[in-house]
Amino acid sequence: MKQKIFAICDLEEAYALRLAEYMLEKIRVSYALHLFTRVEELERFMEQEEIAILLIAESALELLHMEYVKRQVVQMFVLQENDIRERDMQESETQNNEVQLSENSALYINKFQSPEKIVSILVESAKGLTDWQEAGTQVQTDVKLIGIYSPVKRCLQTSFALTMGQILAREQRVLYFNFESYSGFSQMLGREFLTDVTDVMYYFRCDKEKLALHLPTIIQNINGLDYIPPMQSQTELWETDGGQWLELCRKIAQIGQYEYIILDLDDGMSGLFDLLRECYKIYTITREDSFAVAKLNQYEQILKFYELEEIADKTVKCRFPVFKEVPVNLELMTHGELAGYVKAIIREDLHGK
Repeated sequence: MKQKIFAICDLEEAYALRLAEYMLEKIRVSYALHLFTRVEELERFMEQEEIAILLIAESALELLHMEYVKRQVVQMFVLQENDIRERDMQESETQNNEVQLSENSALYINKFQSPEKIVSILVESAKGLTDWQEAGTQVQTDVKLIGIYSPVKRCLQTSFALTMGQILAREQRVLYFNFESYSGFSQMLGREFLTDVTDVMYYFRCDKEKLALHLPTIIQNINGLDYIPPMQSQTELWETDGGQWLELCRKIAQIGQYEYIILDLDDGMSGLFDLLRECYKIYTITREDSFAVAKLNQYEQILKFYELEEIADKTVKCRFPVFKEVPVNLELMTHGELAGYVKAIIREDLHGK
């Protein structure tokens, strides 16, 4: 079951950060908290995801296309900034003079009051927030790491990983993590990423408390599958060891309540074997040609030499049939012959059916 989404959108970044920080520090909420400081980012997010609760500043709401709200938002709360509306509310005979039901079924909350008061109004007024708790018990996530790695190149490894991720994401919380030196994601998706894995690692190392606030603005989504844009520079791959990658994955899983993280691994990274050793399952794609067989044999000999038989024991070798066509569009990976192959693996190998 997917985690419900609570989104905050305010054009004043400092204000939005303070409010989100308060919520993260003072309460534990079963919703995934997403923070937006640009309406365009919010609209792009709503193209893929339904928002259970949206807390949005009045100035941001004026820029938001209302069809997104009607289609993708279940409950909306507006941080009121307009002085005229505030005076009208003070004169109205309502049970709570800081909250008023508008014509579009949104509740207006006076923005210029303490975060404690705003959150208190939310808890009292929003449906489904009775499971909010005071901070003190840390939410744990039993995430399963799935490693996709092959010493054989050009073997559809990334296509396989994205297909598995998108299929699993239909029913579970899944994050795709690409470790390739040159992923080509930006060109394949036809868009430029302002942030990527490098930014995530920066917050993780230097400002860990703020990672939960910034992560939702960095994570992107493709056909229901969350992913962090791959890094543009190889430096981070070389300088980050396996222990740090593992710690980061677990922290991200805790923040996003992910059930699976799919690791699309590459030779160019540091700590490859450390990550593989911690994976729940490992999928290695093979081919029949002599070069592919020789590379796989050498890889297995290295595992044996370093006494990493546990990696070999968790590895499932996949030798694909000849596919007539593999989708080029990354958003259509759940269609076609490869998708049928992956569905069978998920059903038999991961779900044991």
